Amino acid sequence: MKRGIDITQTRKLIELIRKKLPEIALRTSFIVGYPGETEEEFNELIKFIRDYRFERVGVFTYSHEEDTSAYSLKDNVPEDVKIQRANELMKIQEEISLDINQQRVGKIYKVLVDRDEGEYFIGRTEFDSPEVDNEVIIKKNNLNTVIRAGEFYDVKIISADSFELTGIPVYNK
Repeated sequence: MKRGIDITQTRKLIELIRKKLPEIALRTSFIVGYPGETEEEFNELIKFIRDYRFERVGVFTYSHEEDTSAYSLKDNVPEDVKIQRANELMKIQEEISLDINQQRVGKIYKVLVDRDEGEYFIGRTEFDSPEVDNEVIIKKNNLNTVIRAGEFYDVKIISADSFELTGIPVYNK
């Protein structure tokens, strides 16, 4: 799909990035059901995702679109297979995300507060895009300072699930 590098080069690049920046959060997207995609190739993708444990993954099904390089290819992967594959990858990623998020419990992160939701604030870490990625739920009970949307706060993560972190503000580290 015109990436410019092959799988071996991609693996080496990811390994180099993670070695030089161990705290980095890698995000990527995959298309399943690309014309000619075999079950074997799909299983290679599963292995790749499990091996490299990306912090954020998006999965899309191939869509036969005019004015694209692939339009001349026969869209030969059935729609139900595309959907099944996308769901399978997202289930795998959900498990990876849960594990990664649970490793964040007890740690302190700088969180940008996006909005006030009544009993709590919603924010995000430096690893997360708004309206796409994980959110940090900041509990309001017993807050001894004013928190404002659009500002950064140190937040200690006290619990986590696959797509959310819950935390409390930290005023003295």
